[in-house]
Amino acid sequence: MTRHFAIIGHRAQSSGKLNLNDLSGASGRIDVLARAVNSALFLSHGIRKDTEVIIHLLGGPGPVRRICFEGEKIRSVHPDERAISGHIGKALKIPVTPIGQHQEIHSGLWHSGGGIEQTISEWEKKDTKVYVLDAEGTPFNPKIHYSNSMGFILSDDKPFTENENMAMDGIERISLGEKWLQGHSCIAIIHHQLDSMM
Repeated sequence: MTRHFAIIGHRAQSSGKLNLNDLSGASGRIDVLARAVNSALFLSHGIRKDTEVIIHLLGGPGPVRRICFEGEKIRSVHPDERAISGHIGKALKIPVTPIGQHQEIHSGLWHSGGGIEQTISEWEKKDTKVYVLDAEGTPFNPKIHYSNSMGFILSDDKPFTENENMAMDGIERISLGEKWLQGHSCIAIIHHQLDSMM
């Protein structure tokens, strides 16, 4: 089973110099995205080889950017917000590549232009079953929703925009409960439920 996570950072800085001392402020809540990457990829002792996480940086300056961490290939990334953000910061210094063109920064870490619609398109070409996390959606049941390749879309601390909802039209919305949980907690719950089936 392959697991994919996409997290949308509505205010997250997409270019320039990242201030590692102010990840929650001037950087546009990069801290939220770094925590999501941490929960998606890292175990207590090791990395989930079956998992990929794409963060979407929409806050400018300049064009939007996607950065992907691939568990199977990633090297030299440590499980803490500052270290993960440091790798994000390296990507922000490089000009954004055209939509659909993935540029590898180092092993297991690439960036590209494009928004959530591009990620959905790429996932669907890989026969990935895509879901949107929504507290008002259908309760998530791994026995029912299971697929060999699963993709989950989450937002940061802001709700999805009208354009994002349009891009995700027709995709099943699933819920982990009535309360709106933080993204990194949702990822941990999904991993736990899917792990329980193995």
